[in-house]
Amino acid sequence: MDDFLMRLMELSSQGFFCSQILLMLRLEAEGKQNPDLVRAMGGLAGGLGFSGKTCGALTGGACLIAYYASKGAPDERADDRLNDMIASLVEWFEEEVGGAYGGPECSSILQGDMANRKKRCPKIVQGVYFKAMEILADNGYDLM
Repeated sequence: MDDFLMRLMELSSQGFFCSQILLMLRLEAEGKQNPDLVRAMGGLAGGLGFSGKTCGALTGGACLIAYYASKGAPDERADDRLNDMIASLVEWFEEEVGGAYGGPECSSILQGDMANRKKRCPKIVQGVYFKAMEILADNGYDLM
């Protein structure tokens, strides 16, 4: 198991969920902390508040892209490619993860068994993180 996956699993064992872990890993890579952002990302966990809807890794991945490409202050402008970048992530996710588990919903991925969370989610989160980073890099973002 590589260091990235080990850190991801460590965060999970501390009670953080897919969407939170994605942003925490990126913040750590930048030498930053933002508990308010991490807390807010918790609303996406378990498919939007544990409703089993769209996977928190996918929605978290969209937020990860937006962390770089969206508007964050009155004098900023969102990248015109933001929605296309997110669409690219969604397309990849639906094909790779949705195809394997019958859809992009948390309930489909876990198939009604929370024990599947420990088996499936770490690799999904890792895949989303690296795909989001790839999409950003392909669009000219310098990610250190």
